[in-house]
Amino acid sequence: MTTHRTISFRIPAEKVDELDALAKSMDRDRSYVLNEAVDNYLQYQRDCVAKIEAGLQAIDRGELIDHEDVMKMAKSWGTRHPEERHRKTA
Repeated sequence: MTTHRTISFRIPAEKVDELDALAKSMDRDRSYVLNEAVDNYLQYQRDCVAKIEAGLQAIDRGELIDHEDVMKMAKSWGTRHPEERHRKTA
């Protein structure tokens, strides 16, 4: 069984009004909306940490791309293929 704890923190009144309006539109209470927001935030942070850890492990395995190769790739973004440069657009 999940135990619940009450916490408090300061938040601008406008945000409380927005929370209440959102909760009302969802036919939920403020606590539900806040719990959903916290769940989403925590999942986002877990995903970020997992991606960082995966990147660090890739570095440890030597799976790197040379800076020069990255710069070439970045410079190619937004450029057309040679055959498209001479095509007229309608």
